[in-house]
Amino acid sequence: MQQHPLTAPVSTAPVSTTPPPRRAGRRARRFASAAAAIAAVVGLSTLTSPGAHAADNPYERGPAPTTASIEASRGYYAVSDISVSSLLVTGFGGGTIYYPTTTADGTFGAVAISPGYTGTQSSIAWLGPRLASQGFVVFTIDTLTTLDQPDSRGRQLLAALDYLTQRSSVRGRIDSSRLGVMGHSMGGGGSLEAAKTRPSLQAAIPLTPWNLDKTWPEISTPTLIVGADGDSIAPVSSHAEPFYTSLPASLDRAYLELNNASHFAPNTSDTTIAKYSVSWLKRFIDNDTRYEQFLCPLPRPSLTIEEYRGNCPHTS
Repeated sequence: MQQHPLTAPVSTAPVSTTPPPRRAGRRARRFASAAAAIAAVVGLSTLTSPGAHAADNPYERGPAPTTASIEASRGYYAVSDISVSSLLVTGFGGGTIYYPTTTADGTFGAVAISPGYTGTQSSIAWLGPRLASQGFVVFTIDTLTTLDQPDSRGRQLLAALDYLTQRSSVRGRIDSSRLGVMGHSMGGGGSLEAAKTRPSLQAAIPLTPWNLDKTWPEISTPTLIVGADGDSIAPVSSHAEPFYTSLPASLDRAYLELNNASHFAPNTSDTTIAKYSVSWLKRFIDNDTRYEQFLCPLPRPSLTIEEYRGNCPHTS
């Protein structure tokens, strides 16, 4: 075991028995006191330094990220889930809550996710445990009908967040000031509607979004829009791209276009979607700048990325 600087063994080397001059004695005592003080400070900093970075940002959760950790199918946290019946809620159609099982790390940010047109929560269920295991409470929801339009889905996402933070059995695990929304297709259009309605949201991620409204200058929530180059239902040229370009230039925003992907890419486990969704949610819901490295400098085109645009460095 390493000995503390203040308890190091006393030297057994011989010392002179001749009394030193009085002035030298005072100097020696002052030097010894200063050395002890320095040793105490060094010892204290050694004991506390691992938590110093976390103390700078109380919302950081989990160990320092790596490319492998954000691409993994499961993150640092073990996850449990709760089924929420539509009979127990109002304003949306119920769903499933995924949450980190530990309470040792304090509260977590939360995200509500909506499916697309004719879809149910099962179509976006893979995102629940994957995001939750990275340190979020995630609510994959069913909608009131499978034919809901984006404005309705936006209201339902907000209703789901309200239930999550006010009535759910895991509400005590959630920091209600750190919330975000995601959604696929019309649910993606709904996530834009939710961000427009509730500016206090910390992050929005529309996935191959569809909406008849093409301009979103009112949004002040950091927004990552994910499109797909092969999308024939919500083509990027008439949906994801104009949505992105209409966002305020001063906003923390990004546009990720998936390569060789269809409108339904978000319906199955996708490493690229997960990687950048985790990074975006961590960066803006948790204010965790450790994830900035995956967003800035901007990711370059690859086998899975057709294009990536955005502003760097981020301002929030």
